[in-house]
Amino acid sequence: MTEAEKTDIKSLLPDELEETLKALGEPKFRAKQIFTWLNRGAVSFEEMTNLSKPLRAKLDDAFYITAPRVARRQVSQIDGTVKYLWELRDGNAVETVVMSYRHGNTVCISTQVGCRQGCAFCASTIGGLVRNLTPGEMLDEVLFSQLDSGMPISNIVLMGIGEPLDNFENVQKFLKLVNHPDGMNIGMRHISLSTCGLIEKFDELAALDLQLTLSVSLHAPDDETRSRLMPANRGRGVDALIDACERYFEKTGRRISFEYAMIDGVNDTPAEAKLLAKRAKKAHAHVNLIPLNHVEERQFGPSKPEALRTFIKILEDEGVNVTVRRKLGGDVEASCGQLRRKAAQKTE
Repeated sequence: MTEAEKTDIKSLLPDELEETLKALGEPKFRAKQIFTWLNRGAVSFEEMTNLSKPLRAKLDDAFYITAPRVARRQVSQIDGTVKYLWELRDGNAVETVVMSYRHGNTVCISTQVGCRQGCAFCASTIGGLVRNLTPGEMLDEVLFSQLDSGMPISNIVLMGIGEPLDNFENVQKFLKLVNHPDGMNIGMRHISLSTCGLIEKFDELAALDLQLTLSVSLHAPDDETRSRLMPANRGRGVDALIDACERYFEKTGRRISFEYAMIDGVNDTPAEAKLLAKRAKKAHAHVNLIPLNHVEERQFGPSKPEALRTFIKILEDEGVNVTVRRKLGGDVEASCGQLRRKAAQKTE
């Protein structure tokens, strides 16, 4: 079998592996052994020493094992944040960030190579969407970030390059893989999925009852500003988004988080704070304010300290639970898309 005809074995769940092994004339119990090896970071079938040589040969003939290469690694001298640029099997690259908090280590992973959503302040979408990541490639980001950094991963945020709900089927499968007790066994309540608001997928996600945290990149409480910043708002609208958030909360009982990048002179006025408070209370949402990261290709800047303080006070006075995201990895370009973009420019 040629390389192009082989199957990505890391994207298979144990029950799918069992069926595959059955077709190869092998006992089902081998599936657990293979799955365990893959989730330990095995990069070849030869490493799987508790499998017979004939089976290893069969597997090597039918499958390939994904294993990203570290194209670049940057470690913050300020807070220890580790930023990876991973080169994938086909030469494309994605970014992953490992951050240390009091409650454990969090990995921020990408779900696509590039992004088609076109958010006006984001580096990830410059150049558009190249392709979706496979479930196995997303698992690799978690697994190899842990192995390379030596930092045990306890939490995952799908907030890197790409829109997770635009790669919905593969993301679903990745979540099952990383949550599996024979794999990395990371609990759903330790996983956050961030979306720009593809509301047509909200009810479908809620029906899965995964008990993860849904983070909505809101960034503006009104249609005019949000549509200017986020093209995904066009044809959907903030009212419909808030209704979808409310349904998600009612179905799952899981409080939504509104991610809100504070942009100087764009979305940080007192009037917008009051409207945001109204939206958040209707959706039962927590508000996470984000100091904007500078992106060279974009003209936006972060809100001034006084504007941020006023914004926070209005939200708190309105009874909204609000936090300000601690900025990590500022000296290693930890905002998504910057490292990949610079690498791409060098090859242009």
